[in-house]
Amino acid sequence: MALSAKRVELLKTPGRYFDGHGLYLQVQSATSRSWLLRYERNGRERWLGLGPVHTVSLKKARERAREARLQLLDGIDPIEAKKAKREMAAVEAARAITFERAAQAYFDSHQGGWKNSKQISQFLSTLRAYVYPTIGHLPVATIDTGLVLRVMEQPVKGDGRYPAGRFWDARTETANRLRGRIEKILDWAAVRGYRAVGDNPARWRGHLSEVLPAPEKIQKTQHHPALPYSEINEFVIALAERDGVAARALEFTILTAARTGETIGAKWDEIDRTEKIWTVPAERIKGGREHRVPLSDRAIEILGLLQREEGNPFVFIGPRRGGLSNMAMASVLGRMGRDDVTVHGFRSTFRDWAADRSNHQNHIVEMALAHVVGNAVEAAYRRGDLLDKRKRLMADWANYCGTQPGELGAVFSLRTGR
Repeated sequence: MALSAKRVELLKTPGRYFDGHGLYLQVQSATSRSWLLRYERNGRERWLGLGPVHTVSLKKARERAREARLQLLDGIDPIEAKKAKREMAAVEAARAITFERAAQAYFDSHQGGWKNSKQISQFLSTLRAYVYPTIGHLPVATIDTGLVLRVMEQPVKGDGRYPAGRFWDARTETANRLRGRIEKILDWAAVRGYRAVGDNPARWRGHLSEVLPAPEKIQKTQHHPALPYSEINEFVIALAERDGVAARALEFTILTAARTGETIGAKWDEIDRTEKIWTVPAERIKGGREHRVPLSDRAIEILGLLQREEGNPFVFIGPRRGGLSNMAMASVLGRMGRDDVTVHGFRSTFRDWAADRSNHQNHIVEMALAHVVGNAVEAAYRRGDLLDKRKRLMADWANYCGTQPGELGAVFSLRTGR
């Protein structure tokens, strides 16, 4: 017997009430009522939910029941079809994961196995700087060769270390590392089912190699412009006259032949001012091995001028809580009108001076630069770091650079101006 809408509303007793052609009204309580379709499939009784009464009217329930019976007529089980549709929707939703979310998931699942702290810190920061603005918001399933090339060929501005130009040409090492990271993230996404399995649009061999110049060919012409050692004395004296934390950090970097990351990451607990030693931990050294740096009298004097900040462990504090940015020293060069040299290039200045104007042995100089000396056998026998000899080397270098105690510029807080 067909149920009128009024009679449906009046039904309060729990049970199932037949409407016809397999359609039932199921009443579980006064507020819980829904439509069901009963049918048999391969000898099994099945019940298909068609929706609650408060949302699906009797007319709509009859229409849905008719559509399900038509599926049965075509040999399709409506419950299985509904389940397959739901699963397909879930798959499509999963495939809509953005590249940024996929990159974060890849990072979260792999960083535990990475030993290089620099790799860990740079993995997401370089993606944020160069990749996310172009493809970070896009579904990972839609990333193709054209989009990867848009990242590699984006224009970048020049700074104190690199020229302006196309990303692949101006920042070749960084661009190639990012290409590899994009490739790994897309491979991860394919295995996870977030994109179709197949050729990776970020792969190099036989693909991007056909449209981008090989990194080694570009890098042969790339170098970090260095100041000739004959000019270092005049430069350091001019630098010593400049005020500010970044200027002192740059002079400290020159006097210690350190890399930018080693200086801006320096913390007070790494400094032994009594022994005049700066111990840089392995995670901040490119070679992954702890490095002791002898400090000259001028380097010690710089440390004595620096302000300390409660709760801030960094030697060279920045405008925000923490250390200096990696562009702070390059900015000093820019303000001095020295866009022709780079911070990293001062290591080459030191190396050229040591080779041409000093009597210090080559392996002593290499150790001062935190380079690996000799082959594995030689390194195994040379277990010491020749600290005494390196002390004399760094003292000679500081004397050649030429500033005298008391000639340094002022140091003031970048936040308070004092």
